[in-house]
Amino acid sequence: QVQLVESGGGLVQAGGSLRLSCAASGRSASNYAISWLRQGPGKEREFVAGINWSGGSTDYADSVKGRFTISRDNSKNTVYLQMNSLKPEDTAVYYCAADRLMHGPGVYEYDYWGQGTQVTVSS
Repeated sequence: QVQLVESGGGLVQAGGSLRLSCAASGRSASNYAISWLRQGPGKEREFVAGINWSGGSTDYADSVKGRFTISRDNSKNTVYLQMNSLKPEDTAVYYCAADRLMHGPGVYEYDYWGQGTQVTVSS
């Protein structure tokens, strides 16, 4: 079992920055690939970014490339999502999810999910 806890969400003005954290605990948590996904109001859940277990491979949705950066610190069992140049359309509940394999856009079957953290970007 792996438990995931997100933090770092909040209210920010357009153009601002936030850093989300996903703390993983449980057996072999550092062996899992982690993705960030989000679900905005009235929207379907969508892939944002993913990172493999070592941090050597990452993937991003086109909508966040160049603005968001995913990274991980396995010594702390934590994955981060640095979000810069935020836009109102980035408003969503952000979830981290874990799986043995790294996934990209269009895949939503993960072994474990966190509870989500709200990000609101005001215009």
